[in-house]
Amino acid sequence: MTDIVDKKTRSRMMSGIRGKNTKPEMLLRKALHAAGYRYRVNVRSLPGSPDLVLRKWNVAVQVHGCYWHRHAGCPKATMPSSNVEFWSGKFSANVARDSRALQELHQLGWRTAIVWECAIGKQADQALIEEVIDFIRSGRRHREFG
Repeated sequence: MTDIVDKKTRSRMMSGIRGKNTKPEMLLRKALHAAGYRYRVNVRSLPGSPDLVLRKWNVAVQVHGCYWHRHAGCPKATMPSSNVEFWSGKFSANVARDSRALQELHQLGWRTAIVWECAIGKQADQALIEEVIDFIRSGRRHREFG
């Protein structure tokens, strides 16, 4: 299947995709802050620069986009039809980097959570926020939401 937009338009669209302060991340941050949780964002001194770090609870949270981080079974994790070899390598490298960062965080004693973009959707519902808060308080080592 060929692309429906020209190369220049596609390039502009792809360059607009942000790595920080994404809408799902902002929704989660706002909800946790409203619930009284305080955190640091994009802590570069930790492996993978976690999106949220709750030092008091020793928790690092990553908000992953389903497309870029290859959420298994999610309809948003599609493969582009053009330049498949490039994208396959790119996505594999992303997944490997995520896995390494998670492992390094665990070795440093951090508890980790991954919140997938599809779990948050267009608004973070209260049930998801309560599950995330339950994880933060639980002492469990790892949890994925989505």
